[in-house]
Amino acid sequence: MQVISLTDAAAARVQTLVSNSETPVFGLRIGVKTVGCSGLSYVVEYADAPREGEDVVEEKGVSVCIEPKAVIYLFGAEVDYVEGKLESGFVFRNPNEKSRCGCGESFSV
Repeated sequence: MQVISLTDAAAARVQTLVSNSETPVFGLRIGVKTVGCSGLSYVVEYADAPREGEDVVEEKGVSVCIEPKAVIYLFGAEVDYVEGKLESGFVFRNPNEKSRCGCGESFSV
């Protein structure tokens, strides 16, 4: 079983980001950092290449690297991409989340 899964919309957005990058990139990297009211926040950035120990999810024609320390927090999560009137971005549907802060910037497990 893969660490995460991607919706069609998320995979399409990853493809767009990778193809529009000013420098060649392998894909995206997803991790978590300690921050915010609830303790953890998702981090999404370009990945030039997989780093040692990272899980690489290859799905729907795109590649996403998962930082080793994030695997325990992300296992079983679905990543979607949503566009709304006021904001757009990646959305994490994570079964490991126990709570979110009121502003939506951080979560706890």
